[in-house]
Amino acid sequence: MNSLELTTTITALANAIACKLNVDQLNLLGVILTQLGDTLATIATQRSFCEGG
Repeated sequence: MNSLELTTTITALANAIACKLNVDQLNLLGVILTQLGDTLATIATQRSFCEGG
C-alpha cells in the first residue's frame, strides 16, 4: 500500500466512524487514538534508543 492509498483508507475509515458517533463520542475516540499513537511512538523511540539504532 502506498502513501496515497494509506491516507485515503484512513480518511474513509474516519468518515465511516464519524457517521456512527455523536460529537462527544468522536472527541473521546480522537483523544484515545491520539494517546495510543503517542504512546506507541514513545515505545518505539525508547526501543530504538535502548537498541542503539
